[in-house]
Amino acid sequence: MSRARVVLVHGLRTSSTMWRRQFALLGAHDLDVVAIDLPGHGTRIGEPFSIGAALREIDAALNPDETGEAVPRLLVGLSLGGYLSIEFAARHPGRLDGLVAAACSTRPRGASLGGYRRLAAIIGRLPDRGRRLNDAMARLLLAPEAADDVLAGGVALDVMAPVLDAVGRLDPEAALATVDVPVWLVNGRFDHFRFEERRMLRATRDGRLVIVPRATHLVSLIRPEDFAAIVLGAIAELQRRAARRRSGRGSGDAAPADRRADPRVGHARP
Repeated sequence: MSRARVVLVHGLRTSSTMWRRQFALLGAHDLDVVAIDLPGHGTRIGEPFSIGAALREIDAALNPDETGEAVPRLLVGLSLGGYLSIEFAARHPGRLDGLVAAACSTRPRGASLGGYRRLAAIIGRLPDRGRRLNDAMARLLLAPEAADDVLAGGVALDVMAPVLDAVGRLDPEAALATVDVPVWLVNGRFDHFRFEERRMLRATRDGRLVIVPRATHLVSLIRPEDFAAIVLGAIAELQRRAARRRSGRGSGDAAPADRRADPRVGHARP
């Protein structure tokens, strides 16, 4: 039996192949690792995107066989995948045991969301709908292996507008306030989506913030070993809590931290 089930949820316009390096790193630790393609992405390009369909896909991956022996279920999402994972955890208590939400510590609203919508409209009017620009940016910002992983599953060229419209109706801060499992908020030091990370952390009931040095928005691709270490640490914590529950000693959770001081902020190894 595996130690835990880990479901990986990709970002906007990418696909499950962006997690190939994480498969290699996590696969050496006796874990049941699954990466899904969201509606409109990867093997599902052309399908309409909706929040409901995305959450059903997450649930099916997290809970494929409810008659089997229970193991900790960890949901890991990056960017779009992070926002969807937060929403799933809020809407479906009891369907997961822990949440790693990466690169999604800014509420999707206001001027920033409007700017992304305008950018998506401009890119969509390019002759190739932005494919060459997308590939060039991946090659520029990522190591060759990471860029190959991002591009291997195809690029969802037509999904940006419907996704941004749908995500703009989510409230991750309010959702985090209802999540009853441990939450790891993970951000690269130079991530432009981390501006509200302290606010998001304060919203959690049982959360911690991890900052990865020298990483940008695509933290799992820029610093894959550090990201895998964070996931493994989360799994170890879930196993510890499960063992305490089985022994009848309770969850062993610490008392809520002083949210004014936010002592739960950590840093990945440099």
